[in-house]
Amino acid sequence: MVSKKEKRNLHKRFETEAFVYLNELYGAALRLTRNPGDAEDLVQETFMKGYSNFHQYEQGTNCRAWLFRILMNTFINRYRRRCKEAEILRRKVEGCIPNQLVSLVGHERNSNPEKRSEKAGLSRIVQEALDALPVEFKTVVVLADLHDFPYKNIAQIMDTPIGTVMSRLYRGRRMLRKRLVEYARNEGYLADGLTLVTGTGGQK
Repeated sequence: MVSKKEKRNLHKRFETEAFVYLNELYGAALRLTRNPGDAEDLVQETFMKGYSNFHQYEQGTNCRAWLFRILMNTFINRYRRRCKEAEILRRKVEGCIPNQLVSLVGHERNSNPEKRSEKAGLSRIVQEALDALPVEFKTVVVLADLHDFPYKNIAQIMDTPIGTVMSRLYRGRRMLRKRLVEYARNEGYLADGLTLVTGTGGQK
């Protein structure tokens, strides 16, 4: 049985080691859910699970990766549950599209284009392209390209072999790039026959 002193020490350790990642976890949650309320709920559930299981965390190891693993697992479980509840799930979870995804580029652009700057519009296009990725690719791209996790940490977070992480990251980046190229061509930024030159990221 855990003593009161041990509980106090555990609580203090959790505040010291975990709460420094609050803003980063919220940023990741917002990119995944695209809804501030859902992002807050996701982070809150992540910290509740983290706190209740903090006695299993080995002090001195990678607390950031440990928390991100909880966040990603919670997001994926919610994603699957919502797809099932909405009866969008068909042959497999990865093929479903959640209701909270934003509208396609053309539809949103026609809604009120004069109120958006070009910079904001391009940022929105990138986010929409990211949102359109299947969840197993989206999560890996978010971890690698937006939060700079190395392959080893992503494999630990997703409980997936490094080879699978590398494959999903490569395919996710290709799908993302394809959507951005299509948008650039449709908007006249890119002539037919030309392609965007984008970095694939160095080995991590």
